[in-house]
Amino acid sequence: MIDKTLLTVGPEVSLRDALVSLDRSGRQVVFVEDASGRLIGAVSDGDIRRGLLSGASLDDLVTRVMNIAPATVPPTATQEDVDALKGQRGIRIVAVVDDDHRIVDVVGEGEHIATPLTTPVVLMAGGRGQRLYPITKDIPKPLVPVGDIPMIDIILGRLRDQGFRRVHVSVNHLGHLIEEHLGDGERLGLDITYLHETAPLGTAGALAQLKGETDSELVVMNADLLTNVDLRRMLGFHRRTDASATIGVREYGFEIPFGVVRREGDLVTSLAEKPHHQELVSAGIYVLEPHALASLEVDEYCDMPTLLARLIDDGRPVGAFEIHEEWIDVGRPEDLERARRAWERSIR
Repeated sequence: MIDKTLLTVGPEVSLRDALVSLDRSGRQVVFVEDASGRLIGAVSDGDIRRGLLSGASLDDLVTRVMNIAPATVPPTATQEDVDALKGQRGIRIVAVVDDDHRIVDVVGEGEHIATPLTTPVVLMAGGRGQRLYPITKDIPKPLVPVGDIPMIDIILGRLRDQGFRRVHVSVNHLGHLIEEHLGDGERLGLDITYLHETAPLGTAGALAQLKGETDSELVVMNADLLTNVDLRRMLGFHRRTDASATIGVREYGFEIPFGVVRREGDLVTSLAEKPHHQELVSAGIYVLEPHALASLEVDEYCDMPTLLARLIDDGRPVGAFEIHEEWIDVGRPEDLERARRAWERSIR
């Protein structure tokens, strides 16, 4: 979040003082706020130069040269929205303003929007992590360290950096250790609560506890995924498609290690040596509208494919959002090693 004192001036400020603020901010622009803190304009060094060339003096008020229609986006904007606006206006910085037109953040060149979102995230952390046994014998998989940091801390840190603040964590196997580690989330800058599974409920069953508890869409994510996917962009995609649910998908390629023979009756029609196939697979990340939870019952097992199939059968639209960023499903020891190498590279 920004330090507004470096980026805002009042309408009574002179052009000379505005230049001082511009130099101090290092942002090529300062925003002009009225006495109540509402955004009324923006001034760049170019605005001041053009004003001086047209007869203004450095003692004139900043309102003489300010742009009265600065580029702004709401807090719900996605990175895609911000980048599109920058391209349309040919600018490097965008102000994020609330409903009262007060600045809550700015997004400069090379920066990503991370204004706090009200959309809650559900991390599914109740699995037994059997493929990582014996590592997970006495520790739940989300607490397995990647480098020196538990996997779930990396995931939560990335959620926080993208602007998410409310997180529900579903727990079952060794769940008390996860609760002891995370607490209420204050140390991570998050508000964390827990969905307790009395028995394994699948990848969607715990969501029944949230029926009627939210009027916002939910982001649902497995707690063993390390990815740089822009979830704000996924949210924007979901909203534009007006879907009941959106599945994060990615391409998965595999090679059949033999020559493939196709035939009609007893006759061979074609041969392919070790053909390569591409399929779209679920990435374990979803966005669900509140009504998508209607068929779930508390303490009843349900996996995510079953829930999504119900929506499709009911004629509800389900979208597919392609993920191209780094994505590691930490399910096997070799995946954990790959995640550790990726984390070391990111630190370097």
